[in-house]
Amino acid sequence: MSVLLETSAGDIVIDLLVDYSPKLCENFLKLCKIKYYNFSPVHSVQKNFSFQTGDPLGGSQESDGGSSIWGILDGPVKRTFVADLHPKLKHAERGTVSMATVASQRDPDERLAGSQFLITLGDELDYLDGKAAIFGKVVEGFDALEKINEAFCDEKGRPLVDIRIKHTVVLDDPYDDPTGLIEPPESPLPSKAQLATVRIGDDEKIEDEEDPEVVEKRRREREARAQALTLEMVGDLPFAEVKPPENILFVCKLNPVTADDDLEMIFSRFGKILSCEIIRDKRTGDSLQYAFIEFEEQSSCEQAYFKMQDVLIDDKRIHVDFSQSVSKLSDSWRDSTNAKRRRGGGGFGGVSGLEKKRQYKVGDYSGGRRDNYGMVHDEDELRRRHEREKKYDSGKRERSRSRSPQRHRYESSRSHKARNRGRDYRERDNRDRYRDDDHYQPSRR
Repeated sequence: MSVLLETSAGDIVIDLLVDYSPKLCENFLKLCKIKYYNFSPVHSVQKNFSFQTGDPLGGSQESDGGSSIWGILDGPVKRTFVADLHPKLKHAERGTVSMATVASQRDPDERLAGSQFLITLGDELDYLDGKAAIFGKVVEGFDALEKINEAFCDEKGRPLVDIRIKHTVVLDDPYDDPTGLIEPPESPLPSKAQLATVRIGDDEKIEDEEDPEVVEKRRREREARAQALTLEMVGDLPFAEVKPPENILFVCKLNPVTADDDLEMIFSRFGKILSCEIIRDKRTGDSLQYAFIEFEEQSSCEQAYFKMQDVLIDDKRIHVDFSQSVSKLSDSWRDSTNAKRRRGGGGFGGVSGLEKKRQYKVGDYSGGRRDNYGMVHDEDELRRRHEREKKYDSGKRERSRSRSPQRHRYESSRSHKARNRGRDYRERDNRDRYRDDDHYQPSRR
């Protein structure tokens, strides 16, 4: 009982140990028979130890780990089965074939197998004993094992150049086919999910030495794409693939005295000009000695490019080139986007809803008071606050003018007593002064 595996590294013939591991051999044979392993990648290589395959989507995030033949025929419930671990079978020789297993959640002593299997690349690998269920051994194709062992792999052990099972041939099958098994008449084509797992195809030619200029060009293109994507994320570009318009000419090395009208008149002989603008300093208004000229037709822009190079204008030889600026496109895109938001009430809470919040950023806003740390209030809030303040001030003034009757009576009594006390003091002084005077007469109250 044997199976032939046709791989991209070479053919491998496996003899099955049906007397020791009957269920494992049946599962492997039937999966080979329905071409389940076709296009399965070698997704893990550990040099001088083992390599693992048997998962049609090995190394992909969409992979479910593979399924046994009974899971394919009867449903996901039977995707795995209990593996037979024969005590006499050991991973002692190179080329030992065993099923990859995991511990059962119901019984830690049981090991469950599915479709993935591994082939050892070294001798005396007792670490795998009790963890992988042996069901066969390689009898031909050790050169293919050596190629797989020497493959360049990433940090996870996956080969950089794909190594895949192309085809499986069952040389001898002693088991009856289970109910529902249908053998395909020919090898099926790989699915889209399988094609998505391809890194570098085994049939692709890799040149060891490339032209340095080509490598540098590819690096710059990759860097430019990354920078454009960054600018798109921060909002400086409408989209990363934006290209500058082909009808705008960039003119530099101008004389500072050159005016917009003069420049437009000179370049208008090549075609109709939509706009001609010399860029100037915002504060001083002085020319920065470069300009952008927008033509109606692209052909007019090309003629001006070829004819006006190093032409003398106002005693200065100018330099012309096609514009690489996309600011105008970005402004147009941004204006149209904002207009759509205003019409549809979109944006963060609606553009109209942002008008009041926008006043917090306006420096010359005069609608609100500048006290209370310069905070801005709307008119209704200011009016209500002024009414409250006015009401409070008027009430305060009224309270300061009026006095309670009880307090008035108390103050009147105090003043009356003080007057009486002063009169008593004056009478006592008069008695002391005129004690011997016969004309002294006490006053009557």
